[in-house]
Amino acid sequence: MNNGVPIDALVDLVMAELEKKLSVTVSKGEESPPADQPDLSMPSEEEPQSHVPSPRWEEGMNELLASTPSRIGVWRTGTRALTKEVLKFRRDHAAAVDSIYGEASQTLLDQFGLFTVETRYENTENYLKRPDMGRIVTDEGIALIQQKCSRHPQVQIVVSDGLSANAVDANLADVYPSLLDSLSAYKLSTGTPFFVRGGRVAVMDHIGEILQPDVLVLLIGERPGLVSSKSLSAYICYKPRKGTVESDRTVISNIHRGGTPPLEGGAHIGTIVQKMLEQKTSGVNLEI
Repeated sequence: MNNGVPIDALVDLVMAELEKKLSVTVSKGEESPPADQPDLSMPSEEEPQSHVPSPRWEEGMNELLASTPSRIGVWRTGTRALTKEVLKFRRDHAAAVDSIYGEASQTLLDQFGLFTVETRYENTENYLKRPDMGRIVTDEGIALIQQKCSRHPQVQIVVSDGLSANAVDANLADVYPSLLDSLSAYKLSTGTPFFVRGGRVAVMDHIGEILQPDVLVLLIGERPGLVSSKSLSAYICYKPRKGTVESDRTVISNIHRGGTPPLEGGAHIGTIVQKMLEQKTSGVNLEI
């Protein structure tokens, strides 16, 4: 952060100014770069392209670009990377950092009637160093859950910022209503949903002990990367309790606009929940 302005926003401003200067240069009639030199204009994020001049295997390069959002064919100027590629890297890194240290929108949580409880994580620095503290709800949180939620719900939905508050802000408005519609279509009932600040995946076990649902769905922000800082995961477990192992959980990951579309993800979660209730199991034992 810089004077309250996110670093990624500052980098975007620098990139926009660079693009403006490039446009002015071309408009003044200066020569365009030779055809065998990389194009310095900013490409669209939806249309990845190689900057490698005259690649030996152009078809293979295009296949790679079409198969992954990874940084491929960024090219160089002299012995260093292109300036705009360095700026893009710094922007994406800043977005990842901001997503970890950010907070989910209270307006969004209020929109869906999600009350908030916290784990024993204390602060972000401790959350990163002590994952175990993010698996336990505070005593105050336990009391609030017991007060507001009914025990033994068929499906309990929980939302958590996890490692990316951006993921909640970017996807919840689409994935949550879609999930509710899917559960309704299967005639499944839900308990009172709520938000967990500072949660880790295994917090669903502690919540399972408190409410004892048949199935618990945890929508949680994923660890951000340089491709996306807005990726959400859905961890789904049949009767999560103390001692539940990771192989007992089913996960749908990469829910974001560049991965599994949020609307599609929400509908698919409902289908998974239905199968869990039919088979009375989850994780590696679940037949999908």
